[in-house]
Amino acid sequence: MCDSLVALKNATADGVTILAKNSDRKPNEGQQLEFVPAADHPAIGGLQCTYIQIPQVRHTHAMLLSRPYWMWGAEIGINEHSVAIGNEAVFSKVPVEKTGRLLGMDLLRLGLERASSAHQALTVMIELLEEFGQGGNSVATGSLYYHNSFMIADPDEAWLLETVGGRYAARQVKDIHTISNCLSIQRDPDQASPDLAQYAVQKGWARSVSDFEFARDYSDFIYTTFARGRQRCALTAQTLRARLGRITVQDMMNTLRGHVPNGAGGWGPQYGLFTEDICMHAGFGPIRDSQSTSSMVFHLDSKHPTVFFTGTSAPCTSIFKPAWLDASLPDSGPVPAGTYDARSLFWQHERLHRATIRDYEPRIATYQTERDALEAEFVDGSLKIASASPGERGRFAANSFSRAYAAETEWLKRVESVPAHPRGAWLYDWAWKKFNKEAKMPGV
Repeated sequence: MCDSLVALKNATADGVTILAKNSDRKPNEGQQLEFVPAADHPAIGGLQCTYIQIPQVRHTHAMLLSRPYWMWGAEIGINEHSVAIGNEAVFSKVPVEKTGRLLGMDLLRLGLERASSAHQALTVMIELLEEFGQGGNSVATGSLYYHNSFMIADPDEAWLLETVGGRYAARQVKDIHTISNCLSIQRDPDQASPDLAQYAVQKGWARSVSDFEFARDYSDFIYTTFARGRQRCALTAQTLRARLGRITVQDMMNTLRGHVPNGAGGWGPQYGLFTEDICMHAGFGPIRDSQSTSSMVFHLDSKHPTVFFTGTSAPCTSIFKPAWLDASLPDSGPVPAGTYDARSLFWQHERLHRATIRDYEPRIATYQTERDALEAEFVDGSLKIASASPGERGRFAANSFSRAYAAETEWLKRVESVPAHPRGAWLYDWAWKKFNKEAKMPGV
């Protein structure tokens, strides 16, 4: 499960387009911030994606990706032309292809490495979808198969692409748009597969071509309902709409941290078999095995795009840190696999994250104010020096990274000093003991 948000330049406070995403995957499925340089390739050659090989192109663009450790594709990313993309799992009546094809994450990476604008990325991804199809297991452990939707943005425009098997519908975004784990385009897409409506009529999903509505007629019931995608999409859209014309990078970060209070007026990750939270926390139940394992916000200035990333689980327990494609990245350690590794940024943070969510409200209170102040300093400082030399920006990123690490080390001590006595957490604790055992997590 995931959530992606875009605010075009007419909707933001500084006139710069912003795209943001929470990537929700299984709790132990770490992601790595990875820079891939531009490259030239032989005229004849193949490219090995996660499951299949496709023809390579002569030139690929530089990219900064958040990539789950086991796959070729990526959950979120940006390229050197300020094109940024986030994807979502969507569930439809079209049967999923379990044989390995292109994953949605592969399509995302291919769009970034081959396109210099949002519309060009849209075209690239559609052509690859139609030629090679999508399919294959999308998780590192267990099995999960789905189709994909994508939010594609550059400094001047954004496109929503929703796919069902080898078919698609696309719509250009006007000011703001948000997507979650549900199809959302209904009538009159700007682009679509030629037989999209006819196929739905043929299958008995729509009464006629004139009555056809894409999301209504193609959506499945079970996964779309219980993944709560429509509710999360409505919440993020409402949040951005309230700030229309004044949206900032910090607003996007705050939206990614959204929690929905329970009936008692408070909030705790232990409540419920389902979740409508944007900042998603795993728990007990078949739909609650997803966790926001990486978050990114892209400030898509045409000349000096700035990336803010957590590289860690749960944006509510994390700090967004700055990065740039043309400046050196701070060392985040080895690629985080599915078990604890103290050298990895992802797993270093998991000690703080998993300690905090044992009793969220009293424990997050020990560092939330400092988190916000430190992050605001990073955001303000990085946007002010976005046009500085790569060396200066690289030093700023390294310093931010170092300060964030030192702060989280101190916060872990504070959190562990607060006794954990959560209410209603028996099943939740059982689920996390299982996650921790599988990860070989120390001392949590």
